[in-house]
Amino acid sequence: MSTLVLNSPSDIVAVEFTDHALIVTLADARRVEAPLAQYPRLLHATPAQRARWRLIGGGSGIHWEDLDEDLSLRSLRAP
Repeated sequence: MSTLVLNSPSDIVAVEFTDHALIVTLADARRVEAPLAQYPRLLHATPAQRARWRLIGGGSGIHWEDLDEDLSLRSLRAP
């Protein structure tokens, strides 16, 4: 028997950066934006280091091995 696993609407599917922000796109096309100033390791990272991310927690978080940085979607949404 096969099992089809669908992404949750709140799963992270993409990560991008501007000069001043981290932008996360979710499976339902919503976008969450956070100032880079809140994340010093990402703020001071090179573009190449920022580009080397992977999903963790089944799509609920992001990990940057080079920077030893983990962010959860929940923390990005926190006020």
